[in-house]
Amino acid sequence: MSGFGFHTLALLVIVGMAGPLLVAVPGLRIPVIIGELVAGLVIGRTGFDIVDTGDPTFTLLANIGFDLVMFVVGTHVPVRDATLRSGIPKAVLRAVLVGAVAAALGVVLARVFGTGHAALYAVLMASSSAAVALPVIDSLKLDGPQVLSVKAQIAIADAASIVLLPLAIDPSRAARAALGALAIAACALVLFFVLRHFERGGVRTRLREYSKRHELALELRFSLIMLFSLAALATTTHVSIMLAGFALGLVINGIGEPKRLARQLLGVSEGFFSPLFFVWLGASLQVRDLGEHPEFIGLGVGLGVGAVLAHCAARLLGQPLPLGALAAAQLGVPVAAATLGTERNLLSPGEPSALILGALLTIAITSVAGELFKRRQPVEASDDAAPEAPEAPAR
Repeated sequence: MSGFGFHTLALLVIVGMAGPLLVAVPGLRIPVIIGELVAGLVIGRTGFDIVDTGDPTFTLLANIGFDLVMFVVGTHVPVRDATLRSGIPKAVLRAVLVGAVAAALGVVLARVFGTGHAALYAVLMASSSAAVALPVIDSLKLDGPQVLSVKAQIAIADAASIVLLPLAIDPSRAARAALGALAIAACALVLFFVLRHFERGGVRTRLREYSKRHELALELRFSLIMLFSLAALATTTHVSIMLAGFALGLVINGIGEPKRLARQLLGVSEGFFSPLFFVWLGASLQVRDLGEHPEFIGLGVGLGVGAVLAHCAARLLGQPLPLGALAAAQLGVPVAAATLGTERNLLSPGEPSALILGALLTIAITSVAGELFKRRQPVEASDDAAPEAPEAPAR
């Protein structure tokens, strides 16, 4: 297909419907992004090569989608949930243990497959995805002290891995990436205090009412201004825009995301930009490289299984195995790694597809683990009642 115009946009929106269609299949619990990635594979480099993923317009729109995806991921991290605070010390200890096991497994995988990306694999296997795991927990109505503690663990692993990924994927630029990340963090911190001041002074409430009365969507507009400004800073300092989106998501979440803004973000992101990004990512991947380099199929399986093993190591600290497996869910970090690796040619042919394969395995295992824990939860609740009693007031 020549050029990028409305005909291409129409095609992208149409094929992006594969996500919702798969979600509609009863009993499968397939994440919407799976259908979007598969649709991208069909029309992209792996399939019929209908779209040009290198087109500047397509790339810009996909990057906007990537930024919004990470923004939404940041808003899913439960930073304001007071009930999680009592579980933070144990959660940190488990996250450190998982990270240590993941580091060892990363070295093994890097040597076995000869890629030299031990640090990247360690970050991937140690990561968790709040955007995947927390909705699974909520949909299954899992509760109790252990569930609250694993939520805190997921949030910690999600935030830490997103910060560490740019440093791990390109160690030669680690120092510059660290400085850029600090600049993003400093700006996000300033935004937090400014927005909190407006919130406490009632300015945000008055702005919200004025916007609602005149149908101006001012909160969404201001959010996009901040998002794109941080993204501009990220590109200027040669840092991934994923940090910009995630940092602002944490800021908005820390202040308190209004339901009206959440609905507007859902429409803008999930209705267009997010599907477009995942279709672009799928179209950018060259899965045929896995056929030419079948060892990377083993790498993908190794990353998925390794992530589950690393997180299940928390059993040594008393965490049930199903919760450990549930915490291994990955999405944003492998997607970001595949995106950065593809854009900057940092990964070998077939390696980005292997990262996505590993993430898909963890998502499948997460769904099963959640169901298993749901079945045993009444027994676990009675067993844990006595030792967890001192933490009850904090909840």
